[in-house]
Amino acid sequence: MSPTNQGPRRIGQWLYLRSECIDEYKKCHAEVWPEVLEQIKDSNIKDYSIFLTLSPRPTLFASFKYVGNAFDEDMQRMAANPKVQEWWQMTDRMQESPVEGAVGSASGPGWWGHTEEVFYME
Repeated sequence: MSPTNQGPRRIGQWLYLRSECIDEYKKCHAEVWPEVLEQIKDSNIKDYSIFLTLSPRPTLFASFKYVGNAFDEDMQRMAANPKVQEWWQMTDRMQESPVEGAVGSASGPGWWGHTEEVFYME
């Protein structure tokens, strides 16, 4: 299930990381480009984390809060940012999408697999 144009909510996503790219992926995320961080904030995303597990296969899990009211439009604005496009080209080659037919972050269907929240406690 893919997010739609509903209001504020938490989102979880996942995908595979190529084992030969683990160190490179960690390094680029330790030094995320300022333009990418600014676009994430401008797209109404808060409290964004990416987690890595190595077993049974290197897998990334991302969690963030979407605090806007127009998710699809905010994601389109992010995808239109040239610096974000450059970032995605760099990181996509390190990843393997679990979504059948996905060819990259910038094109549909979604690159990251989506999750359903089944429990939350504040």
